[in-house]
Amino acid sequence: MAQRRDLLAAIVGIGGFIILLSHVMGPRKKKPGKLDPYECGVPILSSTRERFSVHFYLVAILFILFDIETVFMVPYAVLYKSLGVAGLVEVGVFVAVLVYGLAYLWKRGALEWD
Repeated sequence: MAQRRDLLAAIVGIGGFIILLSHVMGPRKKKPGKLDPYECGVPILSSTRERFSVHFYLVAILFILFDIETVFMVPYAVLYKSLGVAGLVEVGVFVAVLVYGLAYLWKRGALEWD
């Protein structure tokens, strides 16, 4: 129990020392540009409270959906020899459903950014 207490004291002490050291050695002068948020190397162009288009969220959800679906194909890639023809048919149906969904989204214009 004493070892845990010593270890905890050492961790808290080192953390406090690092925070104190960064405060002592940190910059003293507050310049106008130093406290501004950094946005990819360019000045802020507009308010951060603007609404995003629903299309942005739709594309993000579609990306996550198709990304997760590709993860389901990894176990087949590992076990394709032992699954045989039945596994090949099942993966073929799985890929066909994915291709149908992608074609449907493409036809509906969900992938176009206007």
